[in-house]
Parts: sequence; C-alpha cells; structure tokens
Amino acid sequence: MALKNSQIHLHSFVRPWLTFISKYSIVGIELILGFLLSFVFMQIGAGAGSAILSGITAGALVAYFYRIVYKIQIKPNTNVRKIGQVLVGLTIGVSIAHSNLANIFFKLPILTFTALLLLLSSILIGYIYSHIAKVDLLSAMLAVVPGNIGIMASIAADYGKNVSLVSLVQLIRFTGIILIIPIITNVSTPHDINLILSSLSKDLSQFNLHYLLVLSLVLAITAVVARIGSKFKFPAAYLFCSIFVGVAFNYLLIQLPFSPPVNFNVPPLVNLIGQTLLGITIGEYWGINPNLESRTIALTSIPVALTFLAGFTAAGITMFFTHWDWLTCLLMAAPGGSPEMILIALVLNHNVETITAAHLVRLMAINLYLPVLIWALEKYGRESKETKTIMT
Repeated sequence: MALKNSQIHLHSFVRPWLTFISKYSIVGIELILGFLLSFVFMQIGAGAGSAILSGITAGALVAYFYRIVYKIQIKPNTNVRKIGQVLVGLTIGVSIAHSNLANIFFKLPILTFTALLLLLSSILIGYIYSHIAKVDLLSAMLAVVPGNIGIMASIAADYGKNVSLVSLVQLIRFTGIILIIPIITNVSTPHDINLILSSLSKDLSQFNLHYLLVLSLVLAITAVVARIGSKFKFPAAYLFCSIFVGVAFNYLLIQLPFSPPVNFNVPPLVNLIGQTLLGITIGEYWGINPNLESRTIALTSIPVALTFLAGFTAAGITMFFTHWDWLTCLLMAAPGGSPEMILIALVLNHNVETITAAHLVRLMAINLYLPVLIWALEKYGRESKETKTIMT
C-alpha cells in the first residue's frame, strides 16, 4: 500500500515536469526551424518582417504536423509571445533616443486623433460585418478591433460569444498586415542579407562574461517589471513595460560618472529570437485551425479588407495634418500587432519614438473603449429582449 502511494506521489510530481519539457521542446523545435526559415525569407527579400514571418511559418508547420501525427492539437503557448515581447520591447527601449522623448508630448493630440479614428472605424466595420455574417454585435466588434488575438478571444469566451469567429478574423487581419507592411517597407528600404549576417557574427564575437551578466540582470529586471505591469492590467504590459525598462536603464547609465558615457545595447541575436517568438504563437493558431470553407474565408475577408482600408485612410489623414512621411503614418495606423509595427520601425531606424507612442496611445484607448462597448452592447441586448417579451 505504501509502495503504491509513493508511486502515485512520484507520478504526480514527475508528470508536470514531463508536460513542461514536452511543451518547451516543441518551442525549441519551432525556434530552430524559425531561424533556418528566417534566412530563406531574408534571401527572397522579405526584409524587416523576415524573422516574424519565419516564426509564423515554423509555428504553423509544427502545430499542423503535431496534430496530424499525434491526433492532438497544440494549445498556443502565450508565454512564448510574452517572452518575445520582453526581448523585442527591451531592444526598442534601449534604442530610443532620450532627446526625442520630450517632443512626444506635443504629438499626443494627433496620436489620440489617429487612435480614435481607428476605433470609430472599427465600430462601423463591426456593425457592417454583424449584418453580413449574421452574428451578434459583440462578436463582430471583438473580431474587428485592432487588438490582441488572445485577449479578444478570451473576452468573447467570457461573454459566451462566437470565439472561433473572433479568433479567425483577428488571425487573418494580423497575418495579412504582417505580410503586407514588410513588403511595403522593403520596397522603399531594401535589406542586404550579407549586411544582416555580418552584424550577427560581429555581435557574437563581442560577447564576454561581464556583458552576459549585465544582460541577464537587465532581462531579469524587465521580466519582473513586465509581470507587475501585467498584474495591474497595464496595456500590452510585456511590451511597453520592457520598453520603459530599456529607456530607464540606458538613461541611468548615461547619468553615471563614466567617461566616455556607457551605452547598453541588446545584441541583434536576442532581437532575432524575440522576433521569431512573436511569430510562433500566431503560427500555432494557424496550425490548429481545421480546413476552412471558402464561404468562411470570403466572409472574414470583408471585415479584414475594410480594417486595412481604415488603417490606410487614417494614415493618409494623419499625413495630411502633419509633416510626417507616409511610412511613419502607415506604421502608426496599421491595424497590426503593436510589437511588430514598432519593430519594423526599429529595423528601419524610422521614427521609433513616435510610432511607439502612437501604439501605446491606441492600446490605452482600446482598453478604455472595450468596457464601454461591452456595457453598451449588453444593455442594448437586454433592452431588445425585454421589448420582444412585451410584444409577444
């Protein structure tokens, strides 16, 4: 009896560890495959989006074959995306010039205007989509809001709405913009793969124990701050808290009485890992999706196309009212993932501070907008039911 109890205890102790190892060994395979594919994407000219696209492809392939071989669906690992956001956010933070941050305050009105324009557009698109697809308003609205896939799907689940529809529209929108924007940016700013490879090899040759200790310390601080920000419901905490840590850390180093001033940089290899991890979760969503019907794809393409049109229109209006160039306005208004759009700006070294601020303002607006939207639609739904009850 005692032996049986000890076996049960051992099994309960070992099983979680086996699950953990299995889950992250899959991530390891996806990461290795993503690295190999990223060089292929670079070679064919994908430019700024190469690592993210390779992550999406690797995640989709691994999830698809896992489902075919083992008859089990991989649950998208949200921790992978959080780690990717931390690595990319820290890279963005340390690269932001402090001298340019003071100008952001004067840009807040136009950044707020752009964010509100996109939100108002999403309300109109959601209303149109609800009538075309014959779905409830809340599901349609959550499907077209330019926000996080996981968050929108979880809200839909909480309120008993169409989770699969919300996830699918968000996924197609997200993947589409990740494919389109790098193509547009790479046309104007082509990338030389030999230059990218030489920067990575140079980066590896400069590693030393002291630098690795500093990097580990910064990553640990960033992870803690991001976790705290997430607990306090800060919008896209793992991205923007990491940006904040990167900015603050370099600012503190500059204030130290060293000569010449110390400037900390995140190595390109870490940035490449972060970009690939950002794409993997999105790829896993594609890999676990069953074969889609042509009618479903046709219906979901309508709100996605309208969302893209709204983003490009908002970029044009912003460009008209400011002195910013088209690429800056496009990256500000693009209805894609905030980390990815900011990252493309970083790769191109193109108005990173302004584009980061624009996406932060948009995410804050979305966080304020969603509770109001849900309350209004829930109230509208209750009133409609009461009206129908009275009439019957």
